[in-house]
Amino acid sequence: MSEPVKSSKELVLIGLLNPKSPTNVGGVMRAAGCYQADGVRYTGKRYALAASHRGEQYNTDTKRVSRNIPLTGVECLLDDLDDDTQVICVDLIEGAIPLPEFRHPKKAIYLFGPEDGTLDQGLVDRADSVVYVPTVGCMNLASSVNVLLYDRLAKGRSHGSDELIRQSRDTNNRVKVKQA
Repeated sequence: MSEPVKSSKELVLIGLLNPKSPTNVGGVMRAAGCYQADGVRYTGKRYALAASHRGEQYNTDTKRVSRNIPLTGVECLLDDLDDDTQVICVDLIEGAIPLPEFRHPKKAIYLFGPEDGTLDQGLVDRADSVVYVPTVGCMNLASSVNVLLYDRLAKGRSHGSDELIRQSRDTNNRVKVKQA
């Protein structure tokens, strides 16, 4: 088995509504890299202000995925989408579909609310689906993106191989499973 290959008809975008924490945005970027998302969009000014003030724009993007996956500030998360890209809101919203029951579309933008708020009703009204991660309490933004992207991977394409492990692991990791 070889490394997972994305179909040319797949598209995975992450949309962040007015994020405030450079740490969480960096964590989202790392998740985007790990799960091969195509891009991350964000609205608002809080993230850029916090990043420039603290000088820590991508401090948790230790794999430097921001060099390969665009992080783009936009006025509206839904601008410039292909007609067949589905809008999926991810938040603790009454009436939402539990993530374990959700079927991911081939082309999607997954929208996440800010760390200290929720998605706008207007975005929810425009969504093709609204899903939530069934937890007790809420996770932080980067954790939510990781869980969503892992769920998409687990329900989708090929899952990997020893070659993928060798390419992905830390340089200090040479541990192998004991052969019987």
